[in-house]
Amino acid sequence: MLALSWPSVAVADESPVLLVAHPDVRTVRLTRDNTRAIFAMRQRTWPDGQAVRVHVLNNDDPVHGRFVKERLAVYPHQLQLAWDRMVFSGTGQAPTRVFSQAEMRERIASTPGALGYLEREYLDDRVQVVSME
Repeated sequence: MLALSWPSVAVADESPVLLVAHPDVRTVRLTRDNTRAIFAMRQRTWPDGQAVRVHVLNNDDPVHGRFVKERLAVYPHQLQLAWDRMVFSGTGQAPTRVFSQAEMRERIASTPGALGYLEREYLDDRVQVVSME
């Protein structure tokens, strides 16, 4: 019985992964479909026409896995396949990879139009949270 309760305790201890953007981005809310299209690199602009600069952690990073599964409702390998298809066909490019949440925060804060994700503990006033419906 103890083994059955352990995963729920581990999940409860995890900080939610939040969608974050450069502070000058005027969009404060995205639908799941819009967010999925942006991270799949199919939607390349914010609703106001500004270019979106997508940043992601490595596929094997647990925070990336949680964000993709919980917020986008896809698996990391599915997203990677979409990026690979676009890159190899010449129709698009993959998002910018960062190696830590600290680097993610720095890149989002310093790149106009940037979008990424962070756990709550990495938030500061240099990035804004974008809510997702």
